[in-house]
Amino acid sequence: MHNLITDLEGVSVGSAEDERVASGVSVVLFEEPAVASIAIHGGAPAARDTALLEPEMTVPAVDALVLSGGSAFGLDAAGGAQARLLEMGRGYPVHAFRVPIVPSASLFDLANGGDKNWGRRPPYWELGYQAASRASRTFALGTAGAGYGATTCDLKGGLGSASAVSSRGFLVGALVAANAVGRATRGSSPYFWAAPYERGDEFGGLGAGDHSAADALTMRLKNEAPANTTIGIAVTDARLTKAQMKRIATMAQDGYALALRPAHAPTEGDIVFAATTGRAKHAPDLRDIAEIGMLAAECLARAVARGVYEAKSLDNAIAPRCWRDVYGKAS
Repeated sequence: MHNLITDLEGVSVGSAEDERVASGVSVVLFEEPAVASIAIHGGAPAARDTALLEPEMTVPAVDALVLSGGSAFGLDAAGGAQARLLEMGRGYPVHAFRVPIVPSASLFDLANGGDKNWGRRPPYWELGYQAASRASRTFALGTAGAGYGATTCDLKGGLGSASAVSSRGFLVGALVAANAVGRATRGSSPYFWAAPYERGDEFGGLGAGDHSAADALTMRLKNEAPANTTIGIAVTDARLTKAQMKRIATMAQDGYALALRPAHAPTEGDIVFAATTGRAKHAPDLRDIAEIGMLAAECLARAVARGVYEAKSLDNAIAPRCWRDVYGKAS
């Protein structure tokens, strides 16, 4: 176990970035089509091909899931990932054709100081192709992939991941691009809201602190525009139906509330995809499903904090500085 979403067999992650634009893309690629669903709790989502993830829809599984920067422009990334998957012979069969199924979500990173004057063609299609081409079991966290240009209210955001094992052996993993309107820390202190769920020192091992920050419960917002989104993916190996994955996605959304203040605001588009490889050797019961959903929420919370903790500051004066530049490696 490496505390990554790729601890699950059959799951790989690829990322690509554009340093000048200060944005990027991450692709979660499934070795075999994965049953998946979605929960959208934020008020300003940017998403593509998500309707097919509802339980009553026909297409049974997905080939990949894409997280990107770029707001609505970033939805082009799914097209690039589709092109790479088609080259690999992947896709839902329709007559003599194959159509790779690649739902995606994008976060708003247009105001982070990067050069967004990209001309006639935004870079996201190509970034999606590159990310899908680079999919592997190891990948960078922090200022990488879809988290490259991500920010929170007062700190640089980033790409985070975490994993866990249920009491009966089911695996759960998460990948998050943390780009929240609010804070990931307890006010202007180094202590993460997700601290009660930290495993080891995955985001510093500082604990919850002494709760002395005077502004710990004061709401701070990055802005008051629909220009923020935390997007994530929870994956398990339990053999679950599309309707059951909808429940897992719904439960996993609670991870944002465990890690961010506020969460699910009208000015952000919080999205969680939930997918299963179905590779577990035994079938889950209702207790198992409840625990998988609980762990999915905790993994997402840990991934949010880990993405912020691992981030590096962008080379401009507009984006907020990273956690390590503000608080140091330890406190």
